[in-house]
Amino acid sequence: MNQTNNVPIWEKQNLTIEECAAYAHIGKNKIGDLINNSNCQFWFYVGNKRLINRKLFDEYIQELAKINGSL
Repeated sequence: MNQTNNVPIWEKQNLTIEECAAYAHIGKNKIGDLINNSNCQFWFYVGNKRLINRKLFDEYIQELAKINGSL
């Protein structure tokens, strides 16, 4: 049995694009646009799979919110 499926998304260190989209309530295409940005520092490859570091992603979203005046 694969126990990875039993870990809640908000407790995972790294997320797939689909998990990140569900976690942040942002579309998969928008997540793809974010990680295709050359300045993006919160994603990496494992083989052919792109993973997103959840903590760095959270920090990135917090900074965007501060810049846009949402926080």
